[in-house]
Amino acid sequence: MRRTLFTQDHEDFRLLVREYLVREVVPFYEQWRTEGLVPRTLFTELGKLGIIGTAISEEFGGGGQDDYRFNVVIQEETARAGVTLGGLRTHLDVVVPYFLGLANAEQQARWFPGLASGELYTAIAMSEPGTGSDLAGVTTSAVRDGDHFVLNGAKTFITGGYHADLVIVAARTATDPENRRAGLSLLVVEKGMPGFNVGRKLDKLGLTVQDTVELSFADVRVPVTNLLGVEGAAFTHLGRNLAQERLAIAVGAVAQSRAAIDQTVDYVLDRKVFGKPVAHFQNTKFELAAMAAELEAAQALLDTAISALLRGELSPVDAAKTKLFCTETQGRIVDRCLQLHGGYGYILEYPIARLYADARVSRIYGGTSEVMKTIISKSLGL
Repeated sequence: MRRTLFTQDHEDFRLLVREYLVREVVPFYEQWRTEGLVPRTLFTELGKLGIIGTAISEEFGGGGQDDYRFNVVIQEETARAGVTLGGLRTHLDVVVPYFLGLANAEQQARWFPGLASGELYTAIAMSEPGTGSDLAGVTTSAVRDGDHFVLNGAKTFITGGYHADLVIVAARTATDPENRRAGLSLLVVEKGMPGFNVGRKLDKLGLTVQDTVELSFADVRVPVTNLLGVEGAAFTHLGRNLAQERLAIAVGAVAQSRAAIDQTVDYVLDRKVFGKPVAHFQNTKFELAAMAAELEAAQALLDTAISALLRGELSPVDAAKTKLFCTETQGRIVDRCLQLHGGYGYILEYPIARLYADARVSRIYGGTSEVMKTIISKSLGL
């Protein structure tokens, strides 16, 4: 179905991204997979091309176009190329919006040029070994000591944490027994601060080139000038971008579902069984037809949600509905595509196997499917 979401500027940007991926990423991607990491230089190269600085104002060397559709294009094109770009989605869709929305004038002057150029790469550290989805249960502490906060604690499942130059850390700066959500603050920890240690890269089922690590903080002295937003208001600050964060996961889910179908169509046309291409069997045709219809439904819902976000009207409930539907659809589509590959679908040299492994986390991070259902059910008065 015809999409009306993008302008010519977005399509020109799409061509730039597509050409870069074909030239500079695809030929080296298998090496990155073997190493389990994208090179840090990737982000500075993307910065030079203007691919990752679109939302930063021109004053600081960015594109001056805080338009989420450019981020959508990046996700769609990486899925089309059959690659992932480490933690770039988290950097662009999750972390940078906090800097854009909360950084004061001094912080903007200090950090925004590096964010625009790719010299500064970011991560956000919320999850802890014992908290999971319970953000109010954060125990990492930050005690005020003059012009610094003294930070202690540990974080886990931190996407992009290995390469990150700036890490937004959710820490408890005060305790209110009556309100577990109060007293959380956001501190920007910089690479190289004494006591800040990046732990092991976690060995994951999928997303093998995305660095996911554990972080620890032992008496890290963080300047008060690195407080992002209002002290004690982190819970409110974190909630302001949740809708976009969940939408970004849905964007990836739909783009990867489309890639799975495209790859499977190519495979069944080429692969022969009993002397005939697999595509000639009715079951193959019906399965792919059903998947194509499901994909169109997911794309329509997603594009509607993106349009609402651009107007500033995307509600947490609608974001939850979009993430739930798109990621559950992704799980079904990728699983059925792998089935049509037969035994080859289980072999990692085939892209469908990697898509299958990568897809599983979509229903977990950014809020599990169960959390999405809880949000939606509350909107129904349940």
